[in-house]
Amino acid sequence: MMQSETSLAPFFTPTGVVVVGASQDPNKLGFGLARNLLQSGYRGAVHFVNPRGGTLLEQPVWESVAAVPDPADLAVILIPAPAVPAALSACGERGIRAAIIASGGFRETGAEGAALEQECLAVAHWYGMRLVGPNCIGFLDTHLPIDTTFLPPPGPTPGAVAFISHSGAICAAVIDWARGQGFGLSRLLSMGNQADVTETDVLAPVAADPYTRVITLYLEGVSDGRRFIEEARRVIEEKPIVALKVGRFASGQAAVASHTGALAGRESAYTAAFRRAGVLRATTSEELFDWARALAWCPLPQGRRVAVLTNAGGPGVTAVDALETHGLTLAELQPETEATLRAALPPAASVHNPVDMLAGASPQEYATCLRALLDDPGVDSILVVVPPPPMHTTGAVARALIPLIYAAQKPVVAAVMGERLIQEAVEHFRAAHVPEYRFPERAASALAVLVQRAEWLSRPRSHPRQPVEVDFVAAGELLAGTSGLVAPALLSKLLAHYGIRVPAEGVATSAGEAAALAKRIGFPVALKLLSPDIAHKSDVGGVLLNVHNAEEAAAGYTTLLRRAQEAAPQAAIDGVLVQEMVGDGQDVIVGAVRDPQFGPLLMFGSGGVEVEALRDVAFALAPITFREAEELLAETWAGRRLRGYRHVPPADQDAVLDAIHRLSQLVCDHAGLQEIEINPLRVLERGQGAIALDIRAVRTPS
Repeated sequence: MMQSETSLAPFFTPTGVVVVGASQDPNKLGFGLARNLLQSGYRGAVHFVNPRGGTLLEQPVWESVAAVPDPADLAVILIPAPAVPAALSACGERGIRAAIIASGGFRETGAEGAALEQECLAVAHWYGMRLVGPNCIGFLDTHLPIDTTFLPPPGPTPGAVAFISHSGAICAAVIDWARGQGFGLSRLLSMGNQADVTETDVLAPVAADPYTRVITLYLEGVSDGRRFIEEARRVIEEKPIVALKVGRFASGQAAVASHTGALAGRESAYTAAFRRAGVLRATTSEELFDWARALAWCPLPQGRRVAVLTNAGGPGVTAVDALETHGLTLAELQPETEATLRAALPPAASVHNPVDMLAGASPQEYATCLRALLDDPGVDSILVVVPPPPMHTTGAVARALIPLIYAAQKPVVAAVMGERLIQEAVEHFRAAHVPEYRFPERAASALAVLVQRAEWLSRPRSHPRQPVEVDFVAAGELLAGTSGLVAPALLSKLLAHYGIRVPAEGVATSAGEAAALAKRIGFPVALKLLSPDIAHKSDVGGVLLNVHNAEEAAAGYTTLLRRAQEAAPQAAIDGVLVQEMVGDGQDVIVGAVRDPQFGPLLMFGSGGVEVEALRDVAFALAPITFREAEELLAETWAGRRLRGYRHVPPADQDAVLDAIHRLSQLVCDHAGLQEIEINPLRVLERGQGAIALDIRAVRTPS
């Protein structure tokens, strides 16, 4: 049955919790779960269930779920896996409609466990019950409060960062690490095997928590790619999402016949999906929470201009390098600001950005300079670098800075460099919710993510353009019955239906036909081998350019067939494509591949034979928006070069954007196309358009 989002409420605001598998043995996880629930301060009803009965932690232990009194709307099950379906049935009969299955021994163990998991899901569907897990840690909320996990105490401190994880072990580590790093969690949810409730399902309920200011995700995948994008995008309008997607180097699609398919692994799809939704993608666990702290504790900047305040030159230069690495710029200070700094500092100090107060800088000088930088209208954010001052304590510096940072409307982050000598400052900053990092590189990364968030919220909404008019029936008939590599002649006609220019061409099956076709098209022409078994013609010498007369065309036909026979004796040969030679221009690649999770994925980049070697490519989901198409060009050298570079004249950038949009529509219209690629797309001078010189596609019957 279809489950409603509102049925998730008992997971987050239960009136009564039933612990099935509560144990009196302090060495059992069932004891830890019962202890955590009671010690969390949960104010609802708590019911322990174990066939042995008795008491546990001064609470009665009921012998069955049926015996449990009201209220009871959430069950937490921690018993051997084979007994779980019966326990779920008992919960269903009791009227409980939400259950967390903390037990392991299901799909993660193999076929038998997977069958048991399906049995649990069938029981849940029968009773209209929602399930979290199995094989999970559970759920906790530091503000409600409630803790349904069996993790060792102490639990997390209350905070503003929510954590949703596919890994239970990561949850335990994060709780301990967060305590050590001085930041708290609002909610933590371990998803386990996601037999029913998924990471996408819980995004909106977690975001609805008033104490949560940022959502962090530890993902091994997503259950429904397009739905995840839709849900995340809605949430992100109100609260940021930072995701760490692991398994980045797992193999992508196994069988590919195009450069696009070879380069578009799973991670390209995730990167494009996160960009579409506005999810901030971290690359390390440390980065995930570095960013989360800044997003939870800092106001957003108005721009990319950063001021650096330090008492040492080397760390200041390090900070500047890090800022530029992350696409931020060094603010140009106003003359009034520099005058204020000059009056407050020794003559040898540098009052230009980065501001170097020199080693003897006092806490008061730090505060005076920070106030001046905050007042400068040309400064959007500030990175304060605090190596241990030789004449003062870092704690005194922190105490002087915190009131200013607390009242500021601009983000301020601190790079407090060192270990033992900085602990007092670290504690002060953490207590005041000022993001502090050990080195400038991490602080610069945090500022950069604040800029990304601000720019996402302020960006004008972009939508796919109006679809081009296409004879959809005629286009579909071209592909009907095809499977595997699609014949280039069909593809040329298909692209023509969608308004993508192709050269005049024809297929020759003899040397004489090649000569006749070449004369009809007009010289010079290109000859290209046609074979369903040879995906990349240039690899076998299967392309001849600048054929100038009929004799060369006939001889070229014979040459291509000989080369094919020598390189791939078993390959089927369909003939030779005789094609109009197109004038000089810039060569790019435009392609699409169908990702199993997110659907059609577009690629743009440097074209020609070296596309896989250069890897100058970028990806976006289809249907593509105007802004995303422009970003594809901006992210690649191939796209930037279209504006002209040294001796290379500007090319028709608008024609490239138009081709990307048309290919986006084409791949969305025809679900059977698994891969399609134009390589190269020859881009002529401005106003002259772009022409698809070589096309390949793979289709599976839809």
